[in-house]
Amino acid sequence: MSKPARPERVGYSARLSYLKPMTGTTLTDRALLRISGEEAKPFLQGLLTRDVLTLKPGEARWTGLLTPQGKALFDFLLWGDGEDVLIDCEAAQAEALAKRLTLYRLRRKVVIARDDALAVHWSPEALDRPLDPRLPALGHRWIAPAGEGDASAAFRAHRLAIGVFEGVGELGQDQTLWLETNAGELHGVDYDKGCYVGQENTARMHYRAKVNRRLVAVPLAQAEEKRQRAALPDLGLSIELRRVEDLDPARLPDWLAQAIAAQVAE
Repeated sequence: MSKPARPERVGYSARLSYLKPMTGTTLTDRALLRISGEEAKPFLQGLLTRDVLTLKPGEARWTGLLTPQGKALFDFLLWGDGEDVLIDCEAAQAEALAKRLTLYRLRRKVVIARDDALAVHWSPEALDRPLDPRLPALGHRWIAPAGEGDASAAFRAHRLAIGVFEGVGELGQDQTLWLETNAGELHGVDYDKGCYVGQENTARMHYRAKVNRRLVAVPLAQAEEKRQRAALPDLGLSIELRRVEDLDPARLPDWLAQAIAAQVAE
């Protein structure tokens, strides 16, 4: 007797086909902010969900800037660059993020400026480059001067195919609690780093295992408007915040299904 077919996981049907139009490795929809000055790392340490003081040159960490209630405002990657920190963020949100950080700077000896001499690069096969710190399956990511071509569309499709969401358009802004974005499973928070904006509620959710909702992708035909964060007609997907008990583990990416199963078992 043959085994019943496993339900198709949302976002996996076009796996690899999105790589064919790639003409380069530059992510043109990303920008870099350089945070410099003698207080650069301590300044960021008190704001972000990841530890900044231990960030090494060339190392990347995914992090979030949250509201005091623990909801995502901006997500981005940090890169160590000597004593400076580079913020790998959405190009469309770079100015808004810089302004938000400036509000927190006060009298600190910190300089916040866009760095247009460098760009963010991505490839699924550049084995000599660092892996994306969120999930190895996301491929390789690095910082270098911009090259010809654009890999933004290919990376977006690849990222969504494995259920990883990012940016204001997908996570929402001041809408979704940081752990509901799957930040715990994607290495987006350090629970022992000390205080940061939104730390109290984030820590409480973690230690009480109270992540009751998760961002997931569902077929656009099954979209529920009140739960929707983003509609992606080109990929036939809806990104939604749904209750854990309503999710079918067989239709989730393996990394998320395993994490939810472990939480339920506790």
